[in-house]
Amino acid sequence: MKEEGIFAFLMIFHTDFTLDFPIYLRIFLIMKRFDVIVIGAGHAGIEAALAPARMGFETLVFTVNLDNIGQMSCNPSVGGLAKSHLVFEVDALGGEIGYNTDNTGIQFKMLNKKKGRAVWSLRAQADRQEYRQSMRRALEHQPHLHIKQALIDDLILEGDKIIGVITSTGMEYYGDALIITTGTFLRGLIHIGLQHYEAGRLGEFPAKNLSASLERIGLKLGRLKTGTSPRVDGKTIDFSKTRIQPGDKKPEHFSFRTKDFNPPQIPCYLTRTNKKTHNIIRRNLKFAPLYAGIIVGIGPRYCPSIEDKVVKFPDKDSHQIFIEPEGMGTNEYYLNGVATSLPEDVQIDFLHTIPGLEEVEILRPGYAIEYDYVLPTQLDHSLKVKHLKNLFLAGQINGTSGYEEAAAQGIVAGINAGLYLQGKELFTLRRDEAYIGVLVDDLVIKGTKEPYRIFTSRAEYRLMLRQDNADERLMKYGVKFGLVPEEHFDVVKERMKKEKELKKTIGTIYLSPEKINPILKKRGTPQAKRHLSIAEILKRPQIRIDDLFKFIPYNGKEVLIRLESEIKYGGYIEREKKKAKQLTSLERIKLPQNIDYTKFEFISIEAREKLNKIRPDTLGAASRISGVSPSDIASLLFYIKRKDYKNDISHLEQKQSKKKISKRLSKN
Repeated sequence: MKEEGIFAFLMIFHTDFTLDFPIYLRIFLIMKRFDVIVIGAGHAGIEAALAPARMGFETLVFTVNLDNIGQMSCNPSVGGLAKSHLVFEVDALGGEIGYNTDNTGIQFKMLNKKKGRAVWSLRAQADRQEYRQSMRRALEHQPHLHIKQALIDDLILEGDKIIGVITSTGMEYYGDALIITTGTFLRGLIHIGLQHYEAGRLGEFPAKNLSASLERIGLKLGRLKTGTSPRVDGKTIDFSKTRIQPGDKKPEHFSFRTKDFNPPQIPCYLTRTNKKTHNIIRRNLKFAPLYAGIIVGIGPRYCPSIEDKVVKFPDKDSHQIFIEPEGMGTNEYYLNGVATSLPEDVQIDFLHTIPGLEEVEILRPGYAIEYDYVLPTQLDHSLKVKHLKNLFLAGQINGTSGYEEAAAQGIVAGINAGLYLQGKELFTLRRDEAYIGVLVDDLVIKGTKEPYRIFTSRAEYRLMLRQDNADERLMKYGVKFGLVPEEHFDVVKERMKKEKELKKTIGTIYLSPEKINPILKKRGTPQAKRHLSIAEILKRPQIRIDDLFKFIPYNGKEVLIRLESEIKYGGYIEREKKKAKQLTSLERIKLPQNIDYTKFEFISIEAREKLNKIRPDTLGAASRISGVSPSDIASLLFYIKRKDYKNDISHLEQKQSKKKISKRLSKN
């Protein structure tokens, strides 16, 4: 904490002894300064606060309720399809979400195991209360990190910088960088049936005034909607009518910091809705705020409410419901798959038609929540607001949904707040480097009109961006920024070296048909008629590395499992690397931020409008904007080259080069 206020305080005390002491105290407190201020202590705020504090900066984080730091407002789980990739990447950068999940998880399961490793995704059920308490401890025990319970009402703007914040009680706090991670709290409005009331989430105050402050400093806002499912009493569930969903027998964990991993593996359960359920929902749609026209915010397409499912998929007679435990010490269960904002009595009625839930009692009703968000195209790839020097945004305020997406943005914003204070170049990740790069690039280049969720299909280079190699890709940055100890990366580098050696070795180990055919027959793949190398055998989709362990002179299973993907998908990975190299060449070409694209008659009118609105940082980013054609990009490239190097390119050279670049971009 900076103490410049001490001198001012002493001077006032010296010159006027008639002032009341509380006034002196208030003046002193007002003049306290921090390096970084973070608004919000959800999944984005936690990472955004821990990163600069671990970099040595005095960081102050505000939360509406100290008891709800790291609250899991929706289902008590972390990871899942593509989301697990973000968790592994945050962990490699030195974040907390993976480590905390490992320590408080009650079930771990690898999804998509029947598919290739590029889309394998670890998912964990967490103990909601333990997760929250563990996250609070992490913040409380972190050096340089200070926590306060307060509602922020206003921002203090000076020129092109935010220099402080004002709480609802009138207290002022000053800082050199600000990160806003307000989740669903900006003008939050909860809906249960036709009843609605202001709240940030169930039982917590909303941030009613901060939206106006954001608009005042020049940010454009939109309105989104999300929802959650009812929580029910496990004593009233008949589990014999459901299907048990156990965790893995040999579970894997998220964090490189986790040792002696042995989670309890508490089961989840599966049941389904039916025609009776759907009929009750249809009859009561007039009481659903979304269909009654009360909700104006746009909801998530990929995580629809049960009302949306019934209306939009009328041909489906049933939908899955996962009954998920909230923790070890509670009988509360979360009904994943029936997010709803119908009246509570209707929720009870339709739940009672579902096998196993005929007598169920609701502990907390499902609800929908509307909230403001900032249109993310106003940010650059560092998550900094473009027209302000020191304001960063992370999490649902940028239009995303999900704990993992929030945490990923939080650590990027936190690192960059620290780098800004050091006067260094801000940290960004490319699409070929990380799922975090895909997430951020999608937000700031394409924007979003609905809650954004990460998917493996969004990543063009997903064979390169597996969850099992996140540390190989990103831990170097964690070390560079002081968030990961060097010795941890030494272990990773040693493993990478061993992988390289083994890759050469297994390419030279040949197996006779007598040795390999029993395995090939068992896996349903054509038998060998000649000696095959282990590398050749592994390229068959049906064969897994564990089928061949006994033939490999190395017992490090972790290394071998990671190596499997490199061999099995080697050709595809090389192809992705070539595409990524082409992308990188365009990413290196910076676009000046003061360009007036409306004057560029050599590009299309639509391209001018889009480029002027989004103002991309690089030519690569410009190429991913909808409405900007390869020809537009080629023209921009000539403009930049001509300006930078002051050399005339002949009309013929321009025409030929333009044609060549357009063709290459069209292929990509």
